Amino acid sequence: MADHEEKKHEESSLMEKISEKIHDHQDSSSSSDSDHEKSSPSSVKSKIYRLFGRERPVHKVLGGGKPADIFLWRNKKISAGVLGVATAIWVLFELLEYHLLTLVCHCLIVALAILFLWANATVFLSKSPPHIPEVHIPEEPVLQFAAALRFEINQAFAVLRDIASGRDLKKFLSVIAGLWVLSIVGSCCNSLTLFYIVFVLLHTVPVVYEKYEDKIDPFAEKAMAEIKKQYAVFDAKVLSKIPRGPLKDKKKA
Repeated sequence: MADHEEKKHEESSLMEKISEKIHDHQDSSSSSDSDHEKSSPSSVKSKIYRLFGRERPVHKVLGGGKPADIFLWRNKKISAGVLGVATAIWVLFELLEYHLLTLVCHCLIVALAILFLWANATVFLSKSPPHIPEVHIPEEPVLQFAAALRFEINQAFAVLRDIASGRDLKKFLSVIAGLWVLSIVGSCCNSLTLFYIVFVLLHTVPVVYEKYEDKIDPFAEKAMAEIKKQYAVFDAKVLSKIPRGPLKDKKKA
């Protein structure tokens, strides 16, 4: 009788151990499934295509700060005011054919005449003369702007030199195509109109893309895949048969 109870006790303990193992396995599998579910959205997000390989928000791509706020219409009054001033300048110089030197001279004539008459009228009216502030250009911002401009120009010269060396045929063809399109656009309109078009595009394209980027990016992905496909065919049939330029000089030991 005692042996029967002992066997029964051993069987029950064995069943408890098996059930504990099954329970632990289920817990571990459920935790791994939950971890997989948590990690899957991040992996899906990482696979989402962004235009031009963008990984940062549009605001950061535009440099952040006030210029990006203006282009993305964070403050509608300021953005509309800047766009209105640009439009007024374009209408004034392009449509009305006003000249910059003439405009500057006329503005100075009006300003000096008003201040001169005001200063002399205060003598008869027994009022204080107008306060004309002293205007001067600080040295530090000018030097910073000159240093930044110098750096960008040197970078452009380095890129042009690299393209002209004949090492990268793809970059060479891209630059030639871009310059050709730019020359066609320049023959259709003058520099002021071109700058105004670019300015209007900067005030419209980024804000539209930021609003509808989830719809635009899939179309851009398909377009880029098709462009890469056509370029691969063009490279295999044409570019690969063109002799390449000299390779970079080996470093001396």
